[in-house]
Amino acid sequence: MLTANKLLPQGQGLSTVLLKRAATIELDWDVRQKSRFAATDNQGRALAIFLPRGQAVRGGDVLVAEDGSLIRVLAAPQKVLRITACAEHGTPFDLMRAAYHLGNRHVPIELQPDHLKIEPDHVLADMLRSMHMTVVESDLPFEPEGGAYGGHVTNDGHSHHHGHGHPHAHDHGHEH
Repeated sequence: MLTANKLLPQGQGLSTVLLKRAATIELDWDVRQKSRFAATDNQGRALAIFLPRGQAVRGGDVLVAEDGSLIRVLAAPQKVLRITACAEHGTPFDLMRAAYHLGNRHVPIELQPDHLKIEPDHVLADMLRSMHMTVVESDLPFEPEGGAYGGHVTNDGHSHHHGHGHPHAHDHGHEH
């Protein structure tokens, strides 16, 4: 069992060659939002992941194992609801309104310029359809927003500030 307790967000500082050569693991959002989990990489190695509490793993992040090997994380396709504005009489504003209503319910949500994604929920699907949104169940990678706190709220209700989820660069030279 190989242990990995370091995460390089989006493989920062690594060369393309190293990233291409790295092993991969495909994980869905349920697993990626945990700080501690077990996984098997595409080379068949059993991995034990121990990250700082509250640190979610994004597709494209790279885990560093004790032996120095790199494991690139892929966001696995999973069941999601893909929400778009009605093609005939919808507008981008409809999507903004839908995002607002979903945000009020504190559900994990992936925001894209032309669509939203949430985990399957028939109550929310009905609400969105009543707002004339097009809701389609699909199998797609799910990368919800990091939220206003940069991390996510853990089960004990405390938010953790990790500064991830921002598009600008950070100095990640510090110890976590």
